[in-house]
Amino acid sequence: MVLLAWIPLRQRPGIGTIANAVLVGIFVDLTMAVLGDVHSWVWRVVLLLAGVLLNGLATALYIGASLGPGPRDGLMTGLVDRTGRSVRMVRTLLEVGVLVVGFALGGTVGIGTVLYAFAIGPIAHLLLPPLTVPARPVQSPAVPPRTGWDVT
Repeated sequence: MVLLAWIPLRQRPGIGTIANAVLVGIFVDLTMAVLGDVHSWVWRVVLLLAGVLLNGLATALYIGASLGPGPRDGLMTGLVDRTGRSVRMVRTLLEVGVLVVGFALGGTVGIGTVLYAFAIGPIAHLLLPPLTVPARPVQSPAVPPRTGWDVT
């Protein structure tokens, strides 16, 4: 459903889009297998903050590398391009919208959910500019040098 919303925004999926959809769940499962349940309040806060920051960094890295955004990232980049609004504002509004819909459907909203919704936009906004690889200029085919016997 989210990817269908890309059509009017003229967003194109890439390898990053597919990797996001496939690999995020796998890596969450692997991380949970390694870390297990964390019961210490201090470690829970540290891991929450690290997770939000690392997710913001990862978002900026794969969008900045032009590998194709993830589903919500594509909505963000498309809306930023179409509206001229900041990444910070657009991503925050998207995440708060997801939070509200999730809560309305019976989901749990905790401090981590709220922190993520309000922090991921500003983090991506801050990290995208320095981590975006400039697009290479399109080079036209080489034009052979003129010789004295050219007729053109």
